[in-house]
Amino acid sequence: MIRKPIKLAVIGGGSSYTPELVEGILKRTNSLPITEIHFVDIEAGQEKLDIIEALVQRMVLKANANIIVKASLDRRTAIKDADFVMTQFRVGGLQARANDERIPLKYNVIGQETTGPGGFAKALRTIPVILDICKDIEELAPNAWMLNFTNPAGLVTEAILKYTNVKTIGLCNVPVAMTMMIAEMMQCSTRDLSLEFAGLNHLVWVHQAWLNGKNIMVDILEKIADGANFSMNNIFEEPWDPDFIKALGAIPCPYHRYFYQTEEMLTEEKYAAQNEGTRAEQVMLTEKDLFKLYQDPNLADKPKELEQRGGAYYSDASLNLMDAIVNNLNTINVVNVRNNGTISGLSDDVVIECSAIVGSWGARPLAVGELNPEVSGLIHQVKAYEQLTIEAAVHGDYNKGLIALVNHPLVGGITQAKEILDDILRTNRDYLPQFK
Repeated sequence: MIRKPIKLAVIGGGSSYTPELVEGILKRTNSLPITEIHFVDIEAGQEKLDIIEALVQRMVLKANANIIVKASLDRRTAIKDADFVMTQFRVGGLQARANDERIPLKYNVIGQETTGPGGFAKALRTIPVILDICKDIEELAPNAWMLNFTNPAGLVTEAILKYTNVKTIGLCNVPVAMTMMIAEMMQCSTRDLSLEFAGLNHLVWVHQAWLNGKNIMVDILEKIADGANFSMNNIFEEPWDPDFIKALGAIPCPYHRYFYQTEEMLTEEKYAAQNEGTRAEQVMLTEKDLFKLYQDPNLADKPKELEQRGGAYYSDASLNLMDAIVNNLNTINVVNVRNNGTISGLSDDVVIECSAIVGSWGARPLAVGELNPEVSGLIHQVKAYEQLTIEAAVHGDYNKGLIALVNHPLVGGITQAKEILDDILRTNRDYLPQFK
């Protein structure tokens, strides 16, 4: 079968994660005929973009792949006639993320880049920018698929689906990492596992698990309760209480620690902020070292040091999805898509994270039905926060922003929410023109 050549545009091409993506592309040249990759970034990212472009050219040359590599600040040219647009950008860079982590800590609240007030601030900065990118896609590549990796991924994907006509699917490396950890725990291949994921982005649970057709939920829960590793590089691992895990009856994702172990996670964050720095401040040092490595003219592979950055399996999540669309594979991927009745009790138009069949027509979620009270209350509360945050971001609505934070489980109440909101708006003034 002769397949059409693929043009891929990568928004945020100067990201330190890009070599991971390119490594994945080079491994899949037989199934994904990508013939052009156009990396695009903003002026402040020019130096990193140049370094990434040179490294990627070396990687492509070493692999003897027939891929044209371009890099520029011209977003419209990158998007024009693209078949896929990947978004992996961070408005305000790592310094904005460090602010997102430190502001909530001042008010005795979890400071994290996607969860709680930190994720709220990131959404306010990100949503107007991504909607502007979508205008270019609607005009210049109306048939393109946008694969959104930009965090908070579920919330951002919902804004795109609500306010644009772009074909988009949100994705995250967390479900892939969870699958890998469960496979390691059960000493099996991921191919032999079948996992039912359902929830929200960074708030997803595995509700059922099978190994070669045998239900293994009890086995996995027992192993997690006994202290088996079930966290990621970028999240402090506070061991789960065995009684709690058995009572929950579902496998939580690593980000659930912020909701279920708030006090312990807050204590750890405060200690880190006072000593070695917040996660963003640590990543700044890691990135500095990475980009020094990337400049080595003899380097033509993804360096192993990139794994310390925290985005393990990023290329698998994105390229498995692209492969399923391009080749109409009808395989199961965990994605962020419209609910459309998948989880009972949530509106059809909200975005959830769940297992879905993916083919050339997109993603069709696997029906879950009604979730247990053990998890449903938290989902509904966080989804209300997400819906309100989208409206605040799109319309620059202070009142929606305030109610969004008041609704978030990690925020203590009106006074705390108002202080945090005012601080976020002051600190991010240059990135939030919609609030002026």
